[in-house]
Formats: sequence, C-alpha cells, structure tokens
Amino acid sequence: MPVKVSVIVPVYNPGIYIEDCISSLQRQSLPPDEFEVIFVDDGSTDETPARLDALAAEDPRMKVIHQENSGWSGKPRNVGIEASRGEFVMFVDNDDYLGDEALERMYDYGTANGADVVVGKMAGKNRGVPVELFRRNHPRATVENAPLIDSLTPHKMVRRAFLDRIGLRFPEGRRRLEDHVFIAEAYLRAENVSVLSDYVCYYHIRRDDGSNAGFERFDPVGYFTNLREALDVVERYTEPGPVRDRLFRRWLRVEMVERLRARRLLNLPDDYRRELFGEIHEVVVERFGPGVAAGLQPTQQVIAALTAADRYDDVVAFAEWEAGVAPTAAPGDIEWRDGSLRIGFTAEYLSGGEPMLFPADAEAAPLTDVPKDVTEAVRWVASETAARFGQATADLLLRERSSAAQYFQPVEFTREAVPVGDGEEVRLVLRGTATVDPGALPRDGAWDALVRVKSGGWTKECRLGPAPREDRPTPRAGVVGDRPVLPYWTTPHGNLSLELGARGKRLGLGRVQLGDVTVSGDRFRVLLPVHVPGDAQVRLRFVSSRRILETPGTLSPDAERPGSVLEAALPEDLSDDVWRVAVCPNPGSDQARFAGLPFALRVGGGSVLVTPSPGPGVALRLARRARRVLGTARRKVNSRIRTGGR
Repeated sequence: MPVKVSVIVPVYNPGIYIEDCISSLQRQSLPPDEFEVIFVDDGSTDETPARLDALAAEDPRMKVIHQENSGWSGKPRNVGIEASRGEFVMFVDNDDYLGDEALERMYDYGTANGADVVVGKMAGKNRGVPVELFRRNHPRATVENAPLIDSLTPHKMVRRAFLDRIGLRFPEGRRRLEDHVFIAEAYLRAENVSVLSDYVCYYHIRRDDGSNAGFERFDPVGYFTNLREALDVVERYTEPGPVRDRLFRRWLRVEMVERLRARRLLNLPDDYRRELFGEIHEVVVERFGPGVAAGLQPTQQVIAALTAADRYDDVVAFAEWEAGVAPTAAPGDIEWRDGSLRIGFTAEYLSGGEPMLFPADAEAAPLTDVPKDVTEAVRWVASETAARFGQATADLLLRERSSAAQYFQPVEFTREAVPVGDGEEVRLVLRGTATVDPGALPRDGAWDALVRVKSGGWTKECRLGPAPREDRPTPRAGVVGDRPVLPYWTTPHGNLSLELGARGKRLGLGRVQLGDVTVSGDRFRVLLPVHVPGDAQVRLRFVSSRRILETPGTLSPDAERPGSVLEAALPEDLSDDVWRVAVCPNPGSDQARFAGLPFALRVGGGSVLVTPSPGPGVALRLARRARRVLGTARRKVNSRIRTGGR
C-alpha cells in the first residue's frame, strides 16, 4: 500500500511534552499502512533519543533519524522531507499534537480538491492561533480570497511532488522565521491551497515551562534580518500593488505593530523595547510604502506612523492609553427554541473600566500626517472608530475548555450609537443574538461562551458575563440529539458556559415538585424542567429495597409551559414497597446515565402514592440492598447459562 502521508517531527529536548504528540500520532484514524512518522532528533541531550528508539522498535510506523544539533528546525524538517515516502508531508512540532482524524481528513480534503497545500483548523492552548481563516472551509483558497497569510507556521500538509518540482525547502541554521519563508513561497506558488475548518486538526501548545522555541526572547537584529527574507519572497512572486501591500501588511501588523501595543510592549524592559523599536523603525522605513500602513485599522495606523517617524516616547505613551481598552459583553435573554439555544448579548469597548465615548458627528478622514501628540492620536482614533462603526462586528464563539478549540456560532446583530449627556458623544454598542445548535459541537464537556468584538482598531475577545446574580436569566437544561445540555453560570465569575453531556443533579431535576407528578391507573406522568425539541425516548428506573425495574418512556415538549412531559407505563410487577425513581434522558448514548428524581412511589393495597424521596441515609441503604439483590440475580442467571452450555 503506498504511503499517503509522511509526518515529519523535528525533535530537540522535548522531555515529557513529546508524549502527547506520540499518542496523537498513534491514534490516527488513517490506516496504519498508509502513513509513516519520521522523528528527526536534532542532537537532543535528554532522554528523548532512547525514548524514540524504543518507540520505533515497537511501532513499524515510527522511524527515527539522529543527527548533530543544527540549531533550529529547518534542517531537521529538510532531512525528514528527503527521507519521506508519502504523497504528502505533514509538519508537526514535538510539543504539539494532532486531532485523531487529522491525517485522514486533511489527506482526503487535499486530494479531493487537488491541493498542493492543506491548512487544517488549529486550536491554541495558552497561545494565539488564526481565527478568521477558519470561519468556514475554503476548498480553493488564495492569498487574495482568504486570509491565508494569517497562518505562516509550518504545521501544514504539503504535496511532496510540489516541493520537489519547485525545489522548495526550509532555510537552515540557527535563525528565526524559516517557516515564514517556506510557507509564503508555498502559498504563492501552489496551484491550489485548501483550508479545512470543520475539524480541529492541529493543537498548538504553549508549554508550562515556557520553553517553546517561539516564546524565547529573540535578538531583534537577527529576527528582523530574517523577516526581510520573507518579504523578499513576496517581492519575488508578486507585482507591486494592492496584493503585495496586503501581504506586507501582515508582517507590519503582526510582527511589528502588535509588538508595540499595550501590555505587550509595556511588559518589556525599557532597554530591550528601545532596541526592538529601533529595528522595527528601520524595516518600516526601508521596506513599506504608504499603501501598506493605509490598510491597517486606526490604532495600528497610529503606531505605524509614530514608528516611521521614530517617536519612541509617543509609542510608549499610546501603549499606556491602549492598555486600558478592553471589550465587555453582557448577557441578555437566553432561551431554548426548537432545539437551539438563543443567546442574547450586548457588547462594547471600555476605557479605564468605563464605556468608551466617541464623537456623535464623526466623519472618516485619512491619517495624512503623523499625529502631533498622543492626545491628537487618541482623538483621531475615536473619530475614525465612530465613522467606521458600520463595519463593526460581533461574534459569539464556543471554546472547548479542555482543548481550547473554538467554533463560530451564527449571530444576528445590530449597531446602536447610544447618546450620552448632551448628545455630542455616544457609546457604540453592538446588540446580538446567537443561535447555538448543541448537536453541531463535536464532543461532550465544558464549553465557554466568548464574544469577539471587532470595532475601529481592536479585535478582542472576552467571556460572556459576568451576569449579576439577581438579574441573570436561568436557562433550563435541554436534551438535544440524544445529548443533555446544561447552560450555566460559572462560579464565582458569573460567565456563561455550556456543559454537554450533563448528568445527575446538574440537570436540575431536583426542582420537580410533588404536584408535577401524577399516576393514573398504570400510567405515570411527570413535568420536567428540561427542554426537548420533539418526542424523545428515555428510560426509567424504579429502585426498591429488593428489586430494580426498568421501563421505556417518552419525553415530549410541554404545550402549556416551558419544559417537557415525561410519560411511561408503570412496570407490571411493581410490588408493594417504596420505589425511588430515576430517568436516563439519553439511553442510546455511550455516556448514558440515570438521574434521580426527588420523589418516590409508595405502592400498597392496590394504590400508588407519590411521596417525598427517602432521606439520604434511607436512600443509600435501599440502593445498596437493591444492588446486592441485582448482583445475586445476575449470578444465578450466569450460573444457569453456564449449566445450559454444558
């Protein structure tokens, strides 16, 4: 069987952090004979070489190449390319890991679309990753129709024949941004690039010890010398004009302006940030024409202009002002509707903890000259932000707490300029309603709601909340697509989260009142504070001191009030006793669990009486006795089966 994918992992002293990488590679859904993993050990001095040799001895998919330390990841990746047998090569760092289906999905997507480069959705754990690029799938992406240039890390799947045809390899030696040089040329020379956004393929990890190579403080002179090489690639394969300016803008924005903003700049020692500023100033003056900065957001334009003018002190002063700017998002109504959760919210920016104010009659005006001081710069930013308010957006994302994977949810929003005082100033408020389909989320677990606010010169995320306890809505749990879903407010911060696969007390079934339960003949009916979009099959369990009985039931929407109606036939052999009742709302799920209801059925003399649940001590004794009875019954059944077998 031909090898479809060769995974290339440069390795240098990862310690225990390589274990998640190894495990994820061994779990891949691609058949074992269709991929290989090539670890290129770049002179590690820890226990890793022996660990990899042992791994290769037990797993034929794993191969190890040992070499002397080369100083950076470029040479190990090139060595891996030369040793690879796959139709595609996939680059993975030794402290990151893949989604279990990453190789299969990326390979299938790439071959289906004839891609030379496949970019898989990324999640960042304690580090940033591109977000806008992964709003949707892009089967045929280019640097013109998609924000490809936002993702320049090497963690892509690339067709080996394409690399050989154009002679593309990573720059080698101890240097920075070798991945920018490689990926930028791949984007610009590929016949097609495909972006897969509906599955998290790559988990980009910031190590607890902070020793990721990309997070070490760098030498500004060497760094920006290497950055110029990436700019050279763009100049080589594009013509002067809007496309080149747009590509250059990425480096100006991400590698320069963003390093000179707010806390990111202020947290650096003064001598280091002066050196950093000096090198950035040289690149800006040397390489970027006016069309590059003109496409930036207002705050970024100010920093670029002050940097080009070599005004370090004003850049620092502007950073001090901008450090106080942050978004806030307040929850509104939260309700279930037809199996989806509708979440209302308002969002705006704060400055110094207070709502930002903007001129009511602002008109757009280009930044034609460098602001004379920071006060003028702030005034221009406020005016431009208000004038561009028609372009402001708000998104709601759900972020999986365990993996940091983020998923955009559909949002409808309006923009409102709210007058303040005499009306000469306004607050710029975004009012949105998100529609969340829990069935579209890939896994059970905790999911946090975040609001992403793009307005003026800022694109920032914040948690949805806090919601004051006295004002917060109290959405009930739901059962959607065989999955219990609980919206809840975190403690102590009061932010909105969802628990998928919620069970037990978390479902809120303890709020059921005795008046919500009726027994008529052999029928049993309970009103539950749980949303269901339609009829759903459930399972009921009745537990007495001697027996455990189970029976199917139906959970249906309540036509008269929010919630649902649980109906079932009582078991025929419900003998005289006290029976505790539990319900399993998702009996077809692998995560099915029973949740106790806060009442009991007292059966005797031909009647059934609904009573409060026995106290915890009584309930515990009943449960233990029932388990012993059930265990004895099972042993007798197994004994009869064995006897019959003989």
